[in-house]
Amino acid sequence: MAGYENRPGPRGMVEGISEVKIGIVVSEWNSQITDALFSGAYQTLLKQGIKKENIIKSKVPGSFELTMGAQWLSEKEELDGVITLGCVIQGETPHFDFICSAVAHGITNVSLKYNKPVIFGVLTTNTMQQALDRAGGKYGNKGEEAADTLVKMILLKK
Repeated sequence: MAGYENRPGPRGMVEGISEVKIGIVVSEWNSQITDALFSGAYQTLLKQGIKKENIIKSKVPGSFELTMGAQWLSEKEELDGVITLGCVIQGETPHFDFICSAVAHGITNVSLKYNKPVIFGVLTTNTMQQALDRAGGKYGNKGEEAADTLVKMILLKK
């Protein structure tokens, strides 16, 4: 896959990116949010020029399981990178802190272990409204940002 250049081609596509293969792991918990994040990431990857058959979607029960899902996808040599999408909303107990910390560290470790980008696309918000605002609301769609980040990291490595 040598020879990729970080130059937009027709319709905003990045030259040579069409053969890149991506995994996306999506938490089923808070699916109203995570489905919107997935849609944003998926559409952004297509706009970048990645073929739809080169995007693999996997679901896990919750954000805590994103790390293992990312590891299983990262083991696949044909994948160039992985996006993790989840949403953890602050509650009345410290559960939020434990989950967010574990997932952030776990995703970083998977990325380093497999020497490929594994992008943290997990919303960690205080309220459902804050999550909605970041899943296609007034602050955009963080799934789109995760997809852009992955493409930039793949191009950096190549």
